[in-house]
Amino acid sequence: MTAIAPEIERFNRLSTTWWDSRGPMRPLHVVNILRLDYVVAQIASHLGRDPANELSGLRILDVGCGGGLLSEALARLGAQVVGVDASPGNIAAARLHAQSQNVTVDYRLGEPSEILSSQERFDVVLALEVVEHVSDVPAFLATAAACLAPGGMLFVYTIDRTFKSFVVAIIGAEYLLRVLPRGTHQWSMFVRPEELSSALVASNLQIRDLRGMRYVPLVHKASWCKDTQVNYIATFTHSAHHKHHP
Repeated sequence: MTAIAPEIERFNRLSTTWWDSRGPMRPLHVVNILRLDYVVAQIASHLGRDPANELSGLRILDVGCGGGLLSEALARLGAQVVGVDASPGNIAAARLHAQSQNVTVDYRLGEPSEILSSQERFDVVLALEVVEHVSDVPAFLATAAACLAPGGMLFVYTIDRTFKSFVVAIIGAEYLLRVLPRGTHQWSMFVRPEELSSALVASNLQIRDLRGMRYVPLVHKASWCKDTQVNYIATFTHSAHHKHHP
Protein backbone atom coordinates (compact mmCIF):
# COMPACT_ATOMS: atom_id res chain seq x y z
CA MET A 1 0.00 0.00 0.00
CA THR A 2 1.79 3.15 -1.16
CA ALA A 3 -1.09 5.54 -0.41
CA ILE A 4 -1.26 6.88 3.15
CA ALA A 5 -4.50 6.60 5.17
CA PRO A 6 -4.71 10.24 6.39
CA GLU A 7 -4.11 11.41 2.79
CA ILE A 8 -7.01 9.29 1.51
CA GLU A 9 -9.31 10.55 4.28
CA ARG A 10 -8.47 14.17 3.44
CA PHE A 11 -9.25 13.72 -0.24
CA ASN A 12 -12.57 12.07 0.68
CA ARG A 13 -13.63 15.27 2.43
CA LEU A 14 -12.67 17.34 -0.61
CA SER A 15 -14.44 15.16 -3.16
CA THR A 16 -17.77 17.00 -3.07
CA THR A 17 -16.08 20.18 -4.25
CA TRP A 18 -14.15 18.67 -7.20
CA TRP A 19 -16.36 19.95 -9.99
CA ASP A 20 -16.98 23.46 -8.63
CA SER A 21 -14.66 25.49 -10.84
CA ARG A 22 -15.10 28.60 -8.65
CA GLY A 23 -14.73 26.76 -5.33
CA PRO A 24 -11.67 25.50 -3.46
CA MET A 25 -10.61 23.44 -6.50
CA ARG A 26 -10.43 26.49 -8.75
CA PRO A 27 -6.60 26.32 -9.07
CA LEU A 28 -6.92 22.72 -10.23
CA HIS A 29 -9.45 23.64 -12.93
CA VAL A 30 -7.17 26.42 -14.19
CA VAL A 31 -4.06 24.21 -14.23
CA ASN A 32 -6.04 21.33 -15.75
CA ILE A 33 -6.76 23.29 -18.94
CA LEU A 34 -3.02 23.93 -19.34
CA ARG A 35 -2.11 20.30 -18.65
CA LEU A 36 -4.74 18.91 -21.01
CA ASP A 37 -3.38 20.99 -23.91
CA TYR A 38 0.18 19.93 -23.05
CA VAL A 39 -0.61 16.21 -22.82
CA VAL A 40 -2.56 16.23 -26.09
CA ALA A 41 0.23 18.14 -27.89
CA GLN A 42 2.95 15.78 -26.59
CA ILE A 43 0.91 12.72 -27.61
CA ALA A 44 0.31 14.17 -31.07
CA SER A 45 4.01 14.86 -31.69
CA HIS A 46 5.39 11.64 -30.17
CA LEU A 47 2.84 9.19 -31.51
CA GLY A 48 2.41 11.06 -34.79
CA ARG A 49 -1.33 11.47 -34.42
CA ASP A 50 -3.58 13.55 -36.64
CA PRO A 51 -4.49 16.68 -34.64
CA ALA A 52 -8.17 16.23 -35.52
CA ASN A 53 -8.42 12.93 -33.65
CA GLU A 54 -5.22 12.64 -31.60
CA LEU A 55 -6.68 10.42 -28.94
CA SER A 56 -9.16 8.16 -30.70
CA GLY A 57 -8.44 4.54 -29.86
CA LEU A 58 -5.64 5.34 -27.40
CA ARG A 59 -5.73 3.64 -24.00
CA ILE A 60 -4.90 6.09 -21.22
CA LEU A 61 -4.37 5.35 -17.53
CA ASP A 62 -4.90 8.27 -15.14
CA VAL A 63 -3.37 7.31 -11.78
CA GLY A 64 -4.66 9.40 -8.89
CA CYS A 65 -7.47 10.67 -11.11
CA GLY A 66 -9.19 12.55 -8.27
CA GLY A 67 -12.66 13.72 -9.23
CA GLY A 68 -11.97 12.91 -12.87
CA LEU A 69 -11.27 16.36 -14.32
CA LEU A 70 -8.59 15.15 -16.72
CA SER A 71 -9.94 11.60 -17.21
CA GLU A 72 -13.26 12.95 -18.41
CA ALA A 73 -11.68 15.56 -20.68
CA LEU A 74 -9.48 12.91 -22.34
CA ALA A 75 -12.46 10.57 -22.77
CA ARG A 76 -14.35 13.37 -24.51
CA LEU A 77 -11.45 13.57 -26.99
CA GLY A 78 -11.90 9.91 -27.92
CA ALA A 79 -9.49 8.08 -25.60
CA GLN A 80 -10.38 4.91 -23.70
CA VAL A 81 -9.62 6.09 -20.17
CA VAL A 82 -9.10 4.10 -16.99
CA GLY A 83 -9.10 6.39 -13.93
CA VAL A 84 -7.63 4.98 -10.72
CA ASP A 85 -7.78 6.53 -7.25
CA ALA A 86 -7.37 5.25 -3.69
CA SER A 87 -10.09 7.54 -2.34
CA PRO A 88 -13.70 6.24 -2.43
CA GLY A 89 -14.98 9.82 -2.33
CA ASN A 90 -12.94 10.82 -5.39
CA ILE A 91 -14.07 7.80 -7.41
CA ALA A 92 -17.70 8.35 -6.37
CA ALA A 93 -17.55 12.00 -7.42
CA ALA A 94 -15.86 11.08 -10.72
CA ARG A 95 -18.37 8.34 -11.58
CA LEU A 96 -21.33 10.54 -10.71
CA HIS A 97 -20.11 13.39 -12.90
CA ALA A 98 -19.21 11.17 -15.87
CA GLN A 99 -22.68 9.57 -15.77
CA SER A 100 -24.36 12.96 -15.60
CA GLN A 101 -22.41 14.04 -18.70
CA ASN A 102 -22.86 10.73 -20.59
CA VAL A 103 -19.10 10.29 -20.80
CA THR A 104 -17.65 6.79 -20.51
CA VAL A 105 -14.67 6.43 -18.18
CA ASP A 106 -13.62 3.20 -16.47
CA TYR A 107 -13.10 4.38 -12.87
CA ARG A 108 -11.52 1.95 -10.42
CA LEU A 109 -11.03 2.29 -6.68
CA GLY A 110 -7.73 1.20 -5.14
CA GLU A 111 -4.00 0.95 -5.81
CA PRO A 112 -2.78 0.45 -9.39
CA SER A 113 -0.90 -2.71 -8.39
CA GLU A 114 -4.13 -4.23 -7.02
CA ILE A 115 -6.76 -3.26 -9.56
CA LEU A 116 -5.00 -3.46 -12.90
CA SER A 117 -4.56 -6.89 -14.40
CA SER A 118 -0.96 -7.85 -15.18
CA GLN A 119 -1.85 -8.00 -18.89
CA GLU A 120 -3.26 -4.47 -19.12
CA ARG A 121 -1.14 -2.03 -21.11
CA PHE A 122 -1.66 1.64 -21.90
CA ASP A 123 -0.36 3.98 -24.59
CA VAL A 124 -0.25 6.80 -22.05
CA VAL A 125 0.07 6.77 -18.26
CA LEU A 126 -0.61 9.96 -16.28
CA ALA A 127 0.63 10.50 -12.74
CA LEU A 128 -0.32 14.09 -12.02
CA GLU A 129 -0.02 15.39 -8.45
CA VAL A 130 0.48 11.84 -7.16
CA VAL A 131 4.16 11.11 -6.46
CA GLU A 132 4.31 13.74 -3.70
CA HIS A 133 1.64 11.76 -1.82
CA VAL A 134 3.04 8.21 -2.00
CA SER A 135 5.38 6.59 0.50
CA ASP A 136 7.62 4.72 -1.98
CA VAL A 137 8.22 6.80 -5.09
CA PRO A 138 10.52 4.36 -7.01
CA ALA A 139 8.07 1.48 -6.41
CA PHE A 140 5.15 3.62 -7.54
CA LEU A 141 7.00 4.72 -10.69
CA ALA A 142 8.02 1.13 -11.50
CA THR A 143 4.36 0.07 -11.27
CA ALA A 144 3.28 2.97 -13.51
CA ALA A 145 6.03 2.20 -16.05
CA ALA A 146 5.10 -1.50 -16.11
CA CYS A 147 1.63 -0.51 -17.38
CA LEU A 148 3.05 1.13 -20.50
CA ALA A 149 2.73 -0.46 -23.92
CA PRO A 150 5.91 -0.41 -26.05
CA GLY A 151 6.49 3.12 -27.31
CA GLY A 152 4.17 4.49 -24.62
CA MET A 153 4.42 7.78 -22.71
CA LEU A 154 4.48 8.53 -18.99
CA PHE A 155 3.57 12.00 -17.73
CA VAL A 156 4.52 13.03 -14.19
CA TYR A 157 3.43 16.36 -12.71
CA THR A 158 4.71 17.16 -9.25
CA ILE A 159 6.63 19.66 -7.10
CA ASP A 160 10.40 19.94 -6.87
CA ARG A 161 12.04 19.73 -3.42
CA THR A 162 13.80 23.10 -3.30
CA PHE A 163 13.99 26.09 -0.99
CA LYS A 164 11.83 27.96 -3.48
CA SER A 165 9.11 25.28 -3.40
CA PHE A 166 9.07 25.43 0.40
CA VAL A 167 8.48 29.17 0.26
CA VAL A 168 5.95 29.11 -2.61
CA ALA A 169 4.09 25.81 -2.18
CA ILE A 170 4.06 25.47 1.60
CA ILE A 171 4.46 28.92 3.21
CA GLY A 172 2.79 30.84 0.37
CA ALA A 173 0.03 28.52 -0.84
CA GLU A 174 -0.97 26.94 2.49
CA TYR A 175 -0.26 29.62 5.09
CA LEU A 176 -0.23 33.07 3.53
CA LEU A 177 -2.56 32.88 0.53
CA ARG A 178 -4.58 29.86 1.75
CA VAL A 179 -4.85 28.58 -1.83
CA LEU A 180 -4.54 25.05 -0.42
CA PRO A 181 -5.62 23.62 2.94
CA ARG A 182 -2.79 23.43 5.49
CA GLY A 183 -1.17 20.01 5.46
CA THR A 184 -1.93 19.40 1.76
CA HIS A 185 1.77 18.89 1.08
CA GLN A 186 4.78 17.65 3.02
CA TRP A 187 7.93 19.34 1.69
CA SER A 188 10.04 16.26 2.47
CA MET A 189 7.86 14.22 0.07
CA PHE A 190 8.44 16.53 -2.90
CA VAL A 191 10.40 14.87 -5.71
CA ARG A 192 13.29 16.28 -7.75
CA PRO A 193 13.23 15.81 -11.55
CA GLU A 194 16.55 13.92 -11.43
CA GLU A 195 15.05 11.53 -8.84
CA LEU A 196 12.25 10.72 -11.28
CA SER A 197 14.75 10.17 -14.08
CA SER A 198 17.03 7.89 -12.09
CA ALA A 199 14.09 5.86 -10.74
CA LEU A 200 12.83 5.29 -14.29
CA VAL A 201 16.15 4.19 -15.83
CA ALA A 202 15.43 0.59 -14.81
CA SER A 203 12.12 0.78 -16.70
CA ASN A 204 13.94 1.90 -19.87
CA LEU A 205 12.30 5.33 -19.77
CA GLN A 206 14.08 8.58 -20.44
CA ILE A 207 12.97 12.16 -20.17
CA ARG A 208 11.60 13.66 -23.38
CA ASP A 209 10.35 17.01 -22.11
CA LEU A 210 10.55 18.94 -18.85
CA ARG A 211 8.95 22.28 -18.09
CA GLY A 212 7.95 24.35 -15.12
CA MET A 213 4.49 25.70 -14.33
CA ARG A 214 3.81 29.09 -12.79
CA TYR A 215 0.53 29.78 -11.03
CA VAL A 216 -0.54 33.25 -9.95
CA PRO A 217 -3.14 32.75 -7.19
CA LEU A 218 -4.64 36.21 -6.99
CA VAL A 219 -5.72 36.26 -10.63
CA HIS A 220 -5.95 32.47 -11.10
CA LYS A 221 -3.66 32.31 -14.11
CA ALA A 222 -1.36 29.41 -14.98
CA SER A 223 1.40 29.27 -17.58
CA TRP A 224 4.41 27.12 -18.49
CA CYS A 225 7.86 28.50 -17.69
CA LYS A 226 11.54 27.48 -17.73
CA ASP A 227 11.80 27.44 -13.92
CA THR A 228 11.13 23.90 -12.65
CA GLN A 229 11.93 24.65 -9.00
CA VAL A 230 8.29 24.60 -7.86
CA ASN A 231 5.69 22.86 -10.06
CA TYR A 232 6.85 20.94 -13.13
CA ILE A 233 5.73 18.33 -15.64
CA ALA A 234 8.04 15.66 -17.04
CA THR A 235 7.30 13.45 -20.04
CA PHE A 236 9.06 10.10 -20.30
CA THR A 237 9.25 7.77 -23.30
CA HIS A 238 10.98 4.44 -23.93
CA SER A 239 14.63 4.64 -24.93
CA ALA A 240 15.17 3.76 -28.57
CA HIS A 241 18.13 1.46 -27.96
CA HIS A 242 16.90 -1.23 -25.65
CA LYS A 243 18.42 -4.68 -25.29
CA HIS A 244 15.88 -7.32 -24.41
CA HIS A 245 17.22 -9.50 -21.65
CA PRO A 246 16.24 -13.15 -21.72
